[in-house]
Amino acid sequence: MALAALLLYTAFFLSAFILRPILLKATTGTAGFRSGGNEAGWVGRVSGVLFVLAAIAGFLAPILAMTGQIEPIGAIDPGWLNWVGLVVAVVGSMLALLAQGGLGTEWRVGVDPEESTELVTAGLYRYSRNPFFSGVLVLALGMAMVVPSPVALVGLAFFILGIELQVRVVEEPHLTSLHGDRYREYAARVGRFAPGVGRLEGRR
Repeated sequence: MALAALLLYTAFFLSAFILRPILLKATTGTAGFRSGGNEAGWVGRVSGVLFVLAAIAGFLAPILAMTGQIEPIGAIDPGWLNWVGLVVAVVGSMLALLAQGGLGTEWRVGVDPEESTELVTAGLYRYSRNPFFSGVLVLALGMAMVVPSPVALVGLAFFILGIELQVRVVEEPHLTSLHGDRYREYAARVGRFAPGVGRLEGRR
């Protein structure tokens, strides 16, 4: 089961962060990665570090489980949970990749205050303002269910914290500054990560 989780996790990261940037660069001249500049500040740097640590933990958890270097947490390791977790991880990876594809050439990692991008509100973005991050969180949750070890749980916690910081402190202020009332109206209508949850009501 740990091997299946590792293969899924690897395939997702290769698709989302290697293949996608290569294709984007071939069509637009940019791979989509942005440092964030001064606008992101220390929060952007911290969220970036958390993402990297979470990604590493996601790879390490199944590897350590396969090699017997770490034991699962017995209280949350019934056999059926591993299978449910694998299904959850597959759903999360598919959701994230579909959301990434829905952004087309507007996909970015990080923000550039000098760059103007279109506000995408179609497809999955009709139901969530951040479906890519939602998918990543579901994927990380599924991984923690497949390999319920301290490493996987720490990775999940890092993903949650990093995404919350990136979205709330970096991206939402940037999009508000860039798109103004159009983003405020969108954010008041569509939930942050799930339909109807985290809407910025009263900020029109």
